[in-house]
Amino acid sequence: MIRGADAFIKFALGENVKRTSNPNSIRYPQTRMGVEQVYVDAFANAREYEKTWNAYNTLPPKEKSAAIRPRRDLVQETILEILNKKRFVTCHSYVQSEINMMMKVAEKFNFRINTFTHILEGYKVADKMKQHGAAGSTFSDWWNYKWEVRYAIPYNAAIMHKEGVLTAINSDDPDMGRRLNQEAAKSIKYGGMSEEDAWKMVTLNPAKMLHLDNQMGSIKAGKSADVVLWTDHPLSVYARAEKTIIDGKVYFDLEQDKLRNKEIEVERARLIQKMKNAKKAGAPTKKEGSGIKAEFHCEDELSPFATDQN
Repeated sequence: MIRGADAFIKFALGENVKRTSNPNSIRYPQTRMGVEQVYVDAFANAREYEKTWNAYNTLPPKEKSAAIRPRRDLVQETILEILNKKRFVTCHSYVQSEINMMMKVAEKFNFRINTFTHILEGYKVADKMKQHGAAGSTFSDWWNYKWEVRYAIPYNAAIMHKEGVLTAINSDDPDMGRRLNQEAAKSIKYGGMSEEDAWKMVTLNPAKMLHLDNQMGSIKAGKSADVVLWTDHPLSVYARAEKTIIDGKVYFDLEQDKLRNKEIEVERARLIQKMKNAKKAGAPTKKEGSGIKAEFHCEDELSPFATDQN
């Protein structure tokens, strides 16, 4: 929980919603046009809900006491927060037609999409995103791991940035998520982005998208003291985190980590020798279980690098 943070909500478009690539899917809606209609209906219903409450609250005291009080609906109230610009939308997206659709629906109801995430076809609609006021958070170079992303290009982030769209790099993969510095560096190669602008895509720009740049995202007096010190240029594949400092406290130190690893090696060797001695002495043994750990992903977005996407 971050104090003073604005409220957000995640939307989704395309196959993540309809799931028709699954032959056993019974989800609704099952078409992209249906996805649009679901959003339109939700926003229209929320406005009607608001009118009902406004009418009730403006009744004279005697009439109000005699009237039936409308039933509260937390879903409608959440959608109203979006319409009244008190909650902001982060929308999963891939295909340009759906990105256009979502912006038009938002404009019809007089609000704006805050950020389109995963937006691999952002390069096709960057000018419209700029006009709408939407930011774009994209994978650096993921491509062709499913039908929706067959037109992805590694120049996507650079093109959106050059068009004036607030741009960030994200990843759903657990390994790449820990190495976003290297993901950001790809836009220097693909698109000729400056080092400073590439670095901002994984520091200051995401903070701006979350409306938290007054607290984090850059090193400045008054901001949260969360800092990483690197052994090399932070955009280099050779860079390693030397120190991680959070709220002024060192949470990771590379040299201390090396010492702890040596202690672990010594302890591991001791335990192995103890087991060997026990076996020689006739103690019962048991076959070691599998060391493979399940890799879990959020329900609506699977990594193309996962070994099992079922």
